[in-house]
Amino acid sequence: MIKFKIDGRTVEGKEGSTVLENAQALFIDIPTLCYHPELSPFGACRLCTVDVKTNAAWHLTAACETPIEENMEVVTNSERVEEARKLAAALLYRRYPKTKAIVDIANKLGVTDDEVPPKDDERECILCGLCVRTCREIVGVQALTIHDRGLGRELEQAKIDFKADACIGCGSCAYVCPTSFVKMEDYGNKRVIWNKAFTMAACSVCGRYFVPEEQLEFIAKKTKTPLQDLLICTSCR
Repeated sequence: MIKFKIDGRTVEGKEGSTVLENAQALFIDIPTLCYHPELSPFGACRLCTVDVKTNAAWHLTAACETPIEENMEVVTNSERVEEARKLAAALLYRRYPKTKAIVDIANKLGVTDDEVPPKDDERECILCGLCVRTCREIVGVQALTIHDRGLGRELEQAKIDFKADACIGCGSCAYVCPTSFVKMEDYGNKRVIWNKAFTMAACSVCGRYFVPEEQLEFIAKKTKTPLQDLLICTSCR
């Protein structure tokens, strides 16, 4: 266990754990949009900014991707921290003024229209990377990537790229998306996600369509389970 201070309180945390994980365990409220406990940290939204003292120097950092260190000092509620979080929320609100998750965070952190006049923009993807990481780390597929701007790239805005032939239609990306940008709709024996239509498999017991055929084929191959053994919905197992 590692000893460190957080908001003046000496505590212990597991080696390798992050400032955010320890703060949450202590019921310290730190806002975030791009964090999920089952995924690797990304540090995209910068809403979880905290002030950290290491090697006698203070610096602002994202709590979600900062591991605790022996004798580290952490401040989660200083004026400097609050201003940094408010700035991060304001920048998000400026870009995504009609996205509910952003509006809620902006309101919570005191961002106003007078301070940051919003653009007339209805985009809902905030590039938090949750869908990309879920697809890669939880599902084990790489159907989504973040296509960012950079040298030699003719791209006005960063975006999520969808690789249709890799997608199995599981819907995990839609489930984890904080803004409902990723939409999934089921129509009888069809599921549509990222504008790709999947044929749904019917339960061999009750006949209910419950999962895309491509997802079952992926699971059967990965677990070496006969496909027929998977054709039973959770209600009938």
